[in-house]
Amino acid sequence: MADWIVHLIEQGGYWGIAFLMFIENVFPPIPSELIMGAGGIAVARGTMEVWPLLIAGTLGSTLGNYMWFLVGDRLGYHRLEPFVRRWGRWLTMRWSHVESANAFFQRHGQWVVFVMRFSPFLRTLISLPAGLSHMSHWRFLLFTFAGAGVWNTLLIFGGKWLAGYFAEMHQFAGALIGALAGLAVLGWLWRVWRWKD
Repeated sequence: MADWIVHLIEQGGYWGIAFLMFIENVFPPIPSELIMGAGGIAVARGTMEVWPLLIAGTLGSTLGNYMWFLVGDRLGYHRLEPFVRRWGRWLTMRWSHVESANAFFQRHGQWVVFVMRFSPFLRTLISLPAGLSHMSHWRFLLFTFAGAGVWNTLLIFGGKWLAGYFAEMHQFAGALIGALAGLAVLGWLWRVWRWKD
């Protein structure tokens, strides 16, 4: 299973990585940890290079977050609420989540756009209040690119480090990666099924 996932990443190349990272930030349940971690394994195998992988993943992540920033910036607070209430089930996002993220953003300032790139929960959601607050586009893109770059670097080198254990624990590692991917999808399906407005 691990080979299959890494092979899929390798086949898509750097454009595939950028696309997957874009989608990961727009629509759940694809985790960046799996995408960039598998990219790190490909680096260890010699089928990908660190810098192009890092740039592709970071650009994809930045563009995905920028899309949510633009939604907040263009729709505004009052027009965003009906959108979230209508589509929140599929995005697994409640309006209360947006309000909490907005309060957090207002309390701590624009620098949280950089810091939240390391948070599994607010990583994408923080883009909405940044847009709602009409944060400067160039500053948002700079903070997002920098934060995503640091996070992706950690994931790439984490995947590269783990690749060293795959030769010895191939069966276990494959099952673990497959289980993580399956759990991510099942977790999203469970949240959609149990969704209550």
